[in-house]
Amino acid sequence: MNWTLEVIVVPVSNVDRAKHFYEHQLGFQVDHDTKVNESMRIVQLTPPGSGCSIVIGTGIPTSDSVIKGLQLVVNDIHKAHAQLVANGVEVSEIMRMGENPPDFEGDELDNIGFISFSDPDGNEWAVQQISTRP
Repeated sequence: MNWTLEVIVVPVSNVDRAKHFYEHQLGFQVDHDTKVNESMRIVQLTPPGSGCSIVIGTGIPTSDSVIKGLQLVVNDIHKAHAQLVANGVEVSEIMRMGENPPDFEGDELDNIGFISFSDPDGNEWAVQQISTRP
């Protein structure tokens, strides 16, 4: 039996501001924006190419604090960095987190190249480069 992670609920203080950030600055696809009733709104967004979405909204159970350790994977960390900067996201410089084995034949930043940013509510994201998988 497969167990797939499909949705992560991300706590936000302003749904419209967060939706704009994830849709327009990060390029996530808006899957739906549903107002269930006066006190419940559910917005689901999915990163391009991802099988896992995030949900933001009102009236849904979330943590009272921010989430740390959310992680995206891209095949080109330089392009991802440039896209985030072009879209006005405050993003770290590219960091090397360790070294690949001496016999590694992939891109020099594969597995070890990272950038990080936070959304307007302080939820922390890392982005890792993986362009080839065994």
